[in-house]
Amino acid sequence: MFLISLPAAITLTGWSERTFWRRFAEGSIARQTVKGSSMILFDLIEPHLCFPLQPDDLSVLESADAGDARAQTDLALIFLANGKPKGAVYWLELAARQGYADAMNWLGRCYLAAEGVAKDENVGIMWISKAAALGHVISHGQMQGMREMMLAK
Repeated sequence: MFLISLPAAITLTGWSERTFWRRFAEGSIARQTVKGSSMILFDLIEPHLCFPLQPDDLSVLESADAGDARAQTDLALIFLANGKPKGAVYWLELAARQGYADAMNWLGRCYLAAEGVAKDENVGIMWISKAAALGHVISHGQMQGMREMMLAK
C-alpha cells in the first residue's frame, strides 16, 4: 500500500479532478494531505484504473510519482502501450522538463503523430532537437534525416 498524488490518480483513472473532489466530499475516496499535496491510497483507486498495471509497474509508478524522470518515461511508455496517449504525454512532459532526453524524444514523437496532443510539428521538432542537443542518438539521427530531406528539396 502506498500513496499517489492526485495528478497521478487522474492519469491512472481517467477521472477529472472535479470527479475526485466530488468523491472526496462524499467520502467514497479518502485523501491525505502530505506537504500541502493531496495524496490518495493507491488501493482505493486500483479497481478504477483505465488499464491493468502489472506488479512490476507499481514500483515504476511509485518512482515516477516521486519525480524520477526515467521512471516517468517508463510509465509513459506503459500508457502508450495501453492506448492512453494523453496520460503518456503528462508523464513525458514531467520528465522532459527535467532534461531527460529520452522523454524529450518520445514527447516530440507524440506531437508529430498527434498522440495525446494536437499535432504540432514545430513543437515536435523542438523536443527532438533538444534531445539531440543532449546527445540522444535516435534524436540526432532523426534531426540528420530531416536536414537531408530539406536539402534534397
